[in-house]
Order: sequence, then C-alpha cells, then structure tokens
Amino acid sequence: MTPAARLSAAIEVLADIAARRRPVADALKDWGLAHRFAGSGDRAAIASLVYDALRRRASAAWIMGDETPRAVLIGSLRLQRGLAGQTIAGLFTGERFAPDPLTEAERTRLDTATLADAPLHVAGDVPEWVLPSLVRILGEDLLPELKALARRAPLDIRANTLKADRARVQAALAHLDPAPTPHAPHGLRVPVPEDGRGPALHVEPEFLEGLFEIQDEGSQLAALLSGAAPGETVIDLCAGGGGKTLALAAMMKNRGRLVATDGDPRRLAPIHERLRRAGAVAEVRTPRGGRAAPDVLADLAGQADLVLVDAPCTGSGTWRRNPDAKWRLRPGSLATRQADQTSVLDRAARLLKPGGRLVYVTCSLLPEENDAAVAGLLARRPGIAVRPLALDPALATVVRRTDHGVQLTPGRTGTDGFYVASMTSASFADR
Repeated sequence: MTPAARLSAAIEVLADIAARRRPVADALKDWGLAHRFAGSGDRAAIASLVYDALRRRASAAWIMGDETPRAVLIGSLRLQRGLAGQTIAGLFTGERFAPDPLTEAERTRLDTATLADAPLHVAGDVPEWVLPSLVRILGEDLLPELKALARRAPLDIRANTLKADRARVQAALAHLDPAPTPHAPHGLRVPVPEDGRGPALHVEPEFLEGLFEIQDEGSQLAALLSGAAPGETVIDLCAGGGGKTLALAAMMKNRGRLVATDGDPRRLAPIHERLRRAGAVAEVRTPRGGRAAPDVLADLAGQADLVLVDAPCTGSGTWRRNPDAKWRLRPGSLATRQADQTSVLDRAARLLKPGGRLVYVTCSLLPEENDAAVAGLLARRPGIAVRPLALDPALATVVRRTDHGVQLTPGRTGTDGFYVASMTSASFADR
C-alpha cells in the first residue's frame, strides 16, 4: 500500500470507531480481516496513524474546525507528526486509493489555525469532565503533563534477573540499540522509529528464552517499590496476565511463597506460560464459579508478609498506549472502579499478618482512585497505617508526593502514570 492509501485506511478505521464506539484494537482487527491484501507493515503503519489521531483527537479537531475522522487524521498529521500543510496536501490527491484532495478550507486551517485559544481540555486532549481531578494532582504542570500524556509511549523491557542481568540482555539485543531506563535498575528502553512501528520483541530469541519481559518502566518501579524479598509470603491479588507477578518472583529469587490470583479468571489465562518461560515460581489460584464460590485465599488470612494490589482502575495513566480508552471513559465507569478498589483493599487487609505490608498500585492519575482509596481504607480499618516508601534518591527528585503515596507521570518520570502507596498492618484489629 502507498502512504496515501494507508491514510485512506486509517480514516476508514477511525470512522468505524466513531460510529460503533468500540475499542481501537477491535476495529483494526476487523479492518485487517476485511483487507487481507494488506501486509503486516501496512497494518502496523495504519495502526500507528489511528493511534496518533486518537491521541490528539480533541486538538486535531480544534485545528481543523471539524470532528470528522478525516479532519482528525489531517490535524494529527500536523500536530503529532509535524507535517507541513504542503506535505499533507501531497498525500491527499484523490488519485487511486488516496484520500480526496484537501479543500481550500482545510488548507487554510492547516496553515493558520493554532491551539493558542483552545480550552485546556482541548489543548491537553482529555475529556473535559476529568479536568478538575487532573488539576488536583498535576497543578501548574497540568498542560505539560497532558501534552506528555498525548505523546507516544516508549518501548521498555525488564531483564529477568532469574536468568540474566541487564548488561547481558542489552548486549544480546545490541542490534536494537537499547539503553538503560532512567530509573528502573533492570530496565532497557528500545528506540522506536518516527513511524511508531516498534520492533517485534516477542519473536526475539532472548524473549522466547525468558531473558526479558516487555514492561513499562513505571510498572517495573511499582513492583520494586513493593519491597518483596526472598523468604516472604507474598500475594499478588490482582495479578491479571502476570507482569508484576514475574517481577515479584525475580525480586524474591524464587525463594519464599508467591501466590497470584485475580477476581477475573479470564485475565489469568496468560500467566501460566509466562511463568514457565521466565522460570518463575508462583502458585496460581484461579477463582471458580460465581460470587458464592469459596474464597481461593481463605486459608491465607492473616499470613501475608506482603499483599500487592495492582487495582482495577480507569487506566488514565496509560492513555499514551490506549488513547481510545480516554474518549470512552464515563463518570459511571470511575464510580464502578472506585467500588472495585474498596472491595479489593478490604480483602487485602484481611490477608496481612501483624506487621505485614499492603502496597496499593494503580495506573491512574485520578486522585479519586489513588489517595482517596487509601484514605477510605485507613478510615475503615484503624489497624492499617501508611508506611513511607523507600525511594531511590534520583527517583525521589522527580516523583510527585501525595498525601499517602507517590505519583509517577509521563512528564516528570517519563513513565506511564502509576500511583503507589504502602501501608502496614499493626495488629489483627478490625479484621
């Protein structure tokens, strides 16, 4: 496919997303199935165009004075990819599979429109209703942080120290030119070309051998801040696909007892193969049946040295990677997640032994899901108290400290927007 034909395809996918309000991955998959002539390179390029357009949906529409998929794509080519109006016009020719030529109005908007007078939620490309929450956490850094949240995310990996150290993985992947991550001691950052098409890391021999995992530096740091140590009894309460479970196993050096579970058994499906590949030792407990089914962790009440709660959340801190999610988020979804967080925190507290640690993590920037969730637990359970996090000096200079934890953000730490708070159980009170 020509570059112009890829633009036409991206417009088609964006129109499908807008019409059916569906996740971008589903729309891209269906487009690929309906256009089997498109090679893997074409599909990757189209996906990159679509994701860039969604990252800048509001500001691109403002620039173009129109919210149509075509207008959003054109605006994103200027804002996200830095293309000049003349260059964009050279792609919109109407020839063969190219999009229709730019109108005079479109050319004028490309040449003259700016974001100087755009409202904050437009300039920052976020839903207007979440802006007050973001102001509370980001303060004067609001617009720079939102702009960072609208850029592409880096491609990070974590050396699996059960099998190899960072230097060995870096040498093995020298052809990809990885560099150490700024803060995570086992992380490497792999350069991604301007077109956004990163290397296929999952087919690298070192990945298949379990020498590294694909994991954002923020997620790596969140696991490290848990302080999991060899010999402890550790429970990963919201393990999902197992990314942090694998990191915990490496921190524990496969010594002690590591238990992984999740409220949604479907999310646990990938964990078994990932544990095998990484050489990680963990006990996976998959819940069965409905709400009346027995608690798979009932026998561990009051026994855990550490419970990691990587809580279900809105995912607002990962909007660089999942830009369509921010436009589908509604206030009702936030309320649902807050209820989930209350439930899982109460469950985690019951699992702690005296002096045990509860580390609460979200990939959210919204205070309602972070400090407010912790404050709620502290109010409900007097036997729980906040425990200061031990931060590396370099990291301590860039994270945002909140009332009860720390907030990582794309602008300050270059990571996804992770929140981490640590608590300890003083006694068996109020179990």
